[in-house]
Amino acid sequence: MPRSMTGFARSEQQYSWGSISWELRSVNHRYLEPNFRLPEAHRSLEPNLREQIRNKLSRGKLDINLNIQLGTSEKAQLGLNQDLIDQLISANKQLQSQGEFSPLDPLELLKWPGVIVEDRVDAEQLKRDALQQFDGTIDQLIESRNREGAELANMIEQRLQGISEQVTLVRGLMPQILKAQREKLQERLSDLKAELDADRVEQEIVILAQKADVDEELDRLDTHVNEVRRALKQKGAIGRRLDFLMQELNREANTLSSKSIVTDTTAAAVELKVLIEQMREQIQNIE
Repeated sequence: MPRSMTGFARSEQQYSWGSISWELRSVNHRYLEPNFRLPEAHRSLEPNLREQIRNKLSRGKLDINLNIQLGTSEKAQLGLNQDLIDQLISANKQLQSQGEFSPLDPLELLKWPGVIVEDRVDAEQLKRDALQQFDGTIDQLIESRNREGAELANMIEQRLQGISEQVTLVRGLMPQILKAQREKLQERLSDLKAELDADRVEQEIVILAQKADVDEELDRLDTHVNEVRRALKQKGAIGRRLDFLMQELNREANTLSSKSIVTDTTAAAVELKVLIEQMREQIQNIE
């Protein structure tokens, strides 16, 4: 089943230390190109994020946004920097011994920078949480791309059916077309009232039939249609394979057009080109 390169995913989760929200957007691109918008304090996550992306995606331009909000849990408590408190008390006692300095007021002591220490977030735990949540967000993005890929497959199948119908139409018309061309040539020769060699006339008719014969092109069109259907059922990245097949389909449609000797086959060739171009535009979005 094909996977589109267009998708969106967002996840937000609460942790004991705060919250993380990831937002991923992807569009079609020739290669895999992730663009990160990370808080400066967490730029170190980027190598791990790139590896996670490479393990799950092959193509597409990705915009990746991370938002981290730090908070305190219900169990979080304020701590005291006892070493700093002891140093301040000792310094105060020295000052008291040298002059008239009153003892430190406990409330004033608490206002001293660094005396009160809040519980700090474990950096490694934050990293593990962020990477694990990002992995799940990528899976959401893949689900989004799979859903759109299924829609693209349906649209492509409709065009493939249209191509098969045109091939069947032309194949059914060819015996009548060749017969009509043969009769038309014979009438023209008869009007000329020329004494022409019968074998020579037959050779010219055969040459004309060979130039107008498109059985080979019709067979290749059928083959390419089957190959496209086979590719749509494969897993993994198939966009480049499908793009190549569109080129081959277009080549056969052009050849059919160049060999056309009546308006019916010309119209069929034009319709084939329209259908192929419609598929090609959709395939540009397939990974």
